[in-house]
Amino acid sequence: MKRLVFDPKMPECDDNAFVLNADWTEFYGDVTEEDPPDMPEPLGNPVQINVFVDADHAGNVVTRRSHSGIFIFVNNAMIKCFSKKQNTVESSTYGSEMVTMRISRDFIVEMRIKLKMFGCPIHGAANVYCDNKGVVSNTSLPESTLSKKHNSINYHVIREAVAAGIMRVAKENTLTNLADALTKLLPYSKKHELMQSVLWDR
Repeated sequence: MKRLVFDPKMPECDDNAFVLNADWTEFYGDVTEEDPPDMPEPLGNPVQINVFVDADHAGNVVTRRSHSGIFIFVNNAMIKCFSKKQNTVESSTYGSEMVTMRISRDFIVEMRIKLKMFGCPIHGAANVYCDNKGVVSNTSLPESTLSKKHNSINYHVIREAVAAGIMRVAKENTLTNLADALTKLLPYSKKHELMQSVLWDR
């Protein structure tokens, strides 16, 4: 069973897509990721966490709540798929994307703790791909400011996770964002194009 759900190859990652060596100390001090107590010594080859996030803003025509979609991969194996209506109504696409990003941050922290308690070494910060330029800028650049105060909690939770080296965020083209398949009604051909690396025809 293990060989069917786990691809040991670490996917290639373009570091140039991320903001590297950003100095967050002015905003969050020397914040670091906390390791779980009694964590075993990590052994073996490190694994990489890759996350695709997307939100369909005000997609529910009755309540105008947005819909979150998240894929989490460890190396090339899909570990978690999340598609759910958000609990609040957001007034902008930015707000709904920030809510989804905060949910993905919680999943990443959970996944990193599990892997560490399994004794599995993790290759750097989790790579998070989002197709909203404003969200990417706000969560990648320390000097980027928030213009919408009601999003401030999600804003700081995500930025602190980036500062601690738990995750890093990059812009993903809407046409290639896998999480689009979880939030939007797409033609079969488009959904197949997005998901062919994850699913297969029977």
